[in-house]
Amino acid sequence: MKFISTLRTGVALLCLSLSMPLLAAELRAGPMAGASYMRGAKLWLQASGPSKAVVEYWDVQQPKKILATPPLPLKADEDFVGHFAIGGLEPGNTYGYRVKLDGKLQDVKQSLIFRTQTLWQWRTDAPDWKLALGSCAYTNEVAYDRPGVPYGGPPSAMAIYDSIARQKPDAMLWTGDVIYYRETDWDSLWGMRYRWRHDRAAAELQSLLRTGHHFAIWDDHDYGPNDSTGAFVRKGDSLALFKRYFANPDYGLPETPGVFGNFTFNDAEIFLTDNRYYRDSDWLQDADRAMLGAAQLRWLKNSLVASTAPIKLVVMGSQVTNDLNRRESWHMFPRERDDFLKFLIDHKINGVMLLTGDRHFTELLKTERPGSYPLYELTCSPLTSGVGSDAKAEAANVQIVPGTFVAERNFCTIEFSGPRRQRKLTMKSFSTEGKQLWEKQIALSELRSPN
Repeated sequence: MKFISTLRTGVALLCLSLSMPLLAAELRAGPMAGASYMRGAKLWLQASGPSKAVVEYWDVQQPKKILATPPLPLKADEDFVGHFAIGGLEPGNTYGYRVKLDGKLQDVKQSLIFRTQTLWQWRTDAPDWKLALGSCAYTNEVAYDRPGVPYGGPPSAMAIYDSIARQKPDAMLWTGDVIYYRETDWDSLWGMRYRWRHDRAAAELQSLLRTGHHFAIWDDHDYGPNDSTGAFVRKGDSLALFKRYFANPDYGLPETPGVFGNFTFNDAEIFLTDNRYYRDSDWLQDADRAMLGAAQLRWLKNSLVASTAPIKLVVMGSQVTNDLNRRESWHMFPRERDDFLKFLIDHKINGVMLLTGDRHFTELLKTERPGSYPLYELTCSPLTSGVGSDAKAEAANVQIVPGTFVAERNFCTIEFSGPRRQRKLTMKSFSTEGKQLWEKQIALSELRSPN
């Protein structure tokens, strides 16, 4: 009799719940602009539950001419994430937009805009623009963090995202370790999905997601366990999730999966690389061990040779030129790295700068190359993670441009400005609160091979 009574109570509660309206889905994270083309753009968002999402958008010069995307169903098996590919736009324009879920306008506390790329080639000088970058973004969650002092710092550490947003960058480049999988995450697809949902929804992150256009690569912590290699058995799931949570222009090649790809943004071509999917162990006793792998390295070389952009930004999760770094660096793969560095000189690839993360400190490295121009590498880290334990030893590295070493949470910007013949790159580092820590300017003319 007790069982029957309990069953009746359960059925009654179920009927009551079915008679009540379900909570309406709301915006959980974003929206965020990703890829920017001359005649289109990609937008990303995440809702709290099943719904149909619509993005309404307009040229800010014609605010009454409102267009809308077709309704997009947001599904549970895709974490209620939506990707919108908008086309048929005009080059060099700014568009306002808003989001509706099941017809309800979502309340976002800032103006939402995205921009198309300017058609400046053969017509005028390239636009001035600003790139923000950073790596190593740890979001605390006490239940699953290691005991002791939170690795993501005090709550005030999350203010760095608002500091970046206040810079109003045209683009934000995440150079690896965008999230940190925990032991409770990487052992299952469910856990990996949970980590993305949890960290992407952080309230402190939203203003930055809604500012500029976002592009990303991964390193070990947003790929799998610490120091992960191509042997990680869930790398297929990891790649699918990364593609779900970012709206890069492309991901890999049909025959070569990965997060690598290249795209132009104003007068720069940006080469995103994948330092994990094909990576051998740093400690594999094999002289031919590789980090990028033959197919990706071939793609990178061919893409650089074909590039007509005056500025070429090669982005990698691991450091490239730091000869002092004996761990988790391309230095640990000497044949592959030396082959690439020799290729840059032999083919006189002009305008190259390296952008990296991982190290939990910031530095601008300069490598002199006889017969060519100096190769600069800007490593910017960490955003919210802890400062590297080897920072004190690194400060003595003779490759560091004086005054550019930072052993605290920080982010960086690069401003591209000036007419074509006087184009310059101005690099800066900022503290969590947005205080400028250093500034270094390089003329684009300095990044050219002799003759």
